[in-house]
Amino acid sequence: MPKTALYNMEGAAIGEIELSDAIFAAPINEAAMHLVVRSYLAAQRQGTQSAKTRTEVRGGGRKIYRQKGTGNARHHGNRAPQFRHGGVVFAPKPRDYYIAVPKKVRRLAFKSALTSKLNAGEIIVVDEIALKEAKTKLMAQVMKNLKAERKALVVLPEKDETVVRAAANLAEAATTYVNTLNVYDILNAGKIVLTKAAVQSVEEVYA
Repeated sequence: MPKTALYNMEGAAIGEIELSDAIFAAPINEAAMHLVVRSYLAAQRQGTQSAKTRTEVRGGGRKIYRQKGTGNARHHGNRAPQFRHGGVVFAPKPRDYYIAVPKKVRRLAFKSALTSKLNAGEIIVVDEIALKEAKTKLMAQVMKNLKAERKALVVLPEKDETVVRAAANLAEAATTYVNTLNVYDILNAGKIVLTKAAVQSVEEVYA
């Protein structure tokens, strides 16, 4: 079983924690991670873009000048794409960008992402994060103690309004929960700060 240091909120190592082989020592599959990230980013797109083709643009219909004898190129209406106020060639239309990913591939990508982060030394496990009040400076101090001041992702086992509010104004920190943690957030984070309870929850769900 892989092991990593267990820290307290002051940044001091207070022991070690054993991690599940199935999640934190899984084979790293870059193709699976790539597919899941593509699917996630595609799902963020609204797909509401729309432009009019030449058949939908208002106006036109009359031949702008005779076919022959003018010395100009042959044209019909003035709503062709090459004209001002004309239609758009291959105009975008509302569409769904959904990319289907099998459940097995999503799980494989999730385990691969966590394993790659652990191998890179970018996972920090803390015994708990308990703030007396929702103050940004308190959360900032915790992040500084853990040396996770840049692009940190704090993973909580369940909703904790105090921690979420305290981290809300930190530009380099974000919070999420075990049930909303995804591959994109894992790979996009610089350091991942997991509470001991969050690690246990992840192992219960994905092991």
